[in-house]
Order: sequence, then structure tokens, then C-alpha cells
Amino acid sequence: MTSKLIFVALPVLLLAAGTHAQTTQKKDLAYPDEHHFRNMRQLTFGGDNAEAYFGFDNQHITFQRTDVKNGVPCDQIFYGAIPAKGKSDFKFKLVSTGKGRTTCAYLLPDKKHLLYASTHLAMDTCPPVPDRSVVKKYVWPIYDSYDIFVAGFDGKITRQLTNTPGYDAEATVSPDGKKIVFTSMRNGDIDLYTMNIDGTNVKQITNTTGYDGGACFSPDSKMITWRASRPQTAEQVREYKDLLAQGLVMPTAMELFVANADGSDARQVTHLGKANWAPAFMPDGKRLIFASNHEHERGYPFNLYIVKLDGSGLERISNDSGFDAFPMFSPNGKQLIFSSNRNNGGNRDTNVFICDWVD
Repeated sequence: MTSKLIFVALPVLLLAAGTHAQTTQKKDLAYPDEHHFRNMRQLTFGGDNAEAYFGFDNQHITFQRTDVKNGVPCDQIFYGAIPAKGKSDFKFKLVSTGKGRTTCAYLLPDKKHLLYASTHLAMDTCPPVPDRSVVKKYVWPIYDSYDIFVAGFDGKITRQLTNTPGYDAEATVSPDGKKIVFTSMRNGDIDLYTMNIDGTNVKQITNTTGYDGGACFSPDSKMITWRASRPQTAEQVREYKDLLAQGLVMPTAMELFVANADGSDARQVTHLGKANWAPAFMPDGKRLIFASNHEHERGYPFNLYIVKLDGSGLERISNDSGFDAFPMFSPNGKQLIFSSNRNNGGNRDTNVFICDWVD
């Protein structure tokens, strides 16, 4: 879902296989007006932890971490079992190669493998980040060296799902285990594609100028939601294409869309302005949960919101003063996982939190 790219830079502690993060839980991690959250627990402590997604068994997650201070300059993928309630000891292990930059992991229905995007075929080291003193805009890099791979929990890659020139990443799996939706630049623009779970039968499902990404399926696998930019004026289109030619996108103006799983009947859900992103379907399949900064002129903080598929019923559900994003429900709809700056002691750490959901 989402790079699934991150709006904030996050320093992270890399832990080798078999290690764990453990600390004393704060008594109440949810704010008093966060009425939908109950029994909130913090799973990671320190560094940059984001894009945590449940497996099909409701019991395991993958997520990405970065830690410049400890010799890991860009994201790698980790996997772990959610600890029993009342315990703060979250054990996890590295499941990506440790080479290049990785993103957008998702557990597969066989409960033995995961997929993720990686740049490691191009180089073992991290790809360069944009020099904003030159670009002078807030931009995301769209590395053309990203491809999507399948790996076992031992870290060994078993299959390469994409092998075309240009960016391929941001893949998620349908709940029925049959399809993958992903983002690709193979046609010269950034669009959504679907393929079978084995990588066959690739189809392009969006074709409007602008960035389309971070897609995920509805609980019944019949619909998708995603974030998109839609440059309107000639100047906006020119700026978008000029940046894209440099392998960059500017993610400051995005709205949420929904469509049938084949891309038909696409329609815009939000018209809020600013950055609305990281959408996921609610368990009822009739609403979306997402991150947004639309209430803040300075573009910060980001909080979590709920909205109906017709754009009505907007409700803010989180209230951290920094960053709440990447929300995802467990397949059984009972728990919510997300990333947040809360309880970080005033530094820039972003951690993974889990809670029971109260509708």
C-alpha cells in the first residue's frame, strides 16, 4: 500500500534475526478523544518503522525499518509474530536481502512467503536520495531499479515477479489470494496494474495522467482503493512530467479513489486538498481509513480519518501532533495497526502500534 513511500524521514534501529524490541509500555498510548482505539500497544521502540501489514493468519506482520546510525541507511523488510496481549516483547527478524533499498512488503496466502520491492539487482548499496537543495521541492524518488520479488522467511528470494524497465513496487494481495495490484512506470506514467498471484496475466487498470499508487483491495476482493495526483492545468502537467523525467514525484496534492478490481467505474472519493494517502478499506467494505494533513495549512501533522465511499461521513479518529499513518485492519477486522510518532520522547522516531478496534 504504501510506498507506500513515507512522508517523513525516520532514523531506525536494525535488529538481526532472532532479536527483539522490548520496553515498558506506557499506560495509555491512545489519547482521550481517540474513541475507536482500545488496548493500544507499541510493537517497536526506536528508529523508523512503517508500512506494517497483517498476514492472512491475523497473527504475523511485515514492516520496514531504516537506521543510518547503525549502518542501515535505507529500508529493509522484517517479519514477526504479534505478541500476546499484556506482553511488550515483539520478536522479529530480517527477511529481505539487506542489500539495496526495499519497500512495500506483503505476506502471501501460503503463509510461507512474502513479496516486496527491492533495488538490489542494480546495486548492493542504497540508491541516491533527491538533493532538495537543487530540486527545491518536497519530492519522492521513483527508482527505476525497483522490481517485485517473492521470498521465503529465511530471506532467500524464490521468484522475481516483475522484470520490465522502470519502477515496479507498491504491491498488495487480494484477500481471496488470487490477485496482486501494484504500481508501475512501464508505460512512461505511474499507473496501477494487476497480475495473478504467480505474476502472470499483467493488466494495466489506470491510464490518467498523474501518480496512481498505494492500492489495496476491499475485504471481498471486488474493489480497490488508491491515492492519486491529478494535475489539471498545463503548468501542473508540465511540472509533473518534468519531475517524472528525473525519477521524482511531488506528493503534496493527492486524493483517494476507488474502482472495481479491474479498474472499471473509477471514481474520486475525497476532495479535501493537500495530501490524502495510505487508504485501506474498513472491515465493512463501505468506508475507507486513511492518513491526511488537509486540516493543517503548514502540511503537518498527519492524522487518521474515516470516510464513506461516496465521500460523506468524514471523521478524524487520531490526534497525535506529529504523524499517524499506514493504517491497516487485520483480516478478521478486529485489530488496527498503524505507524505513529507518539510516545517517542520528542525525537523523530516512528513506531508501529496495534489496538483493538471499536466501531
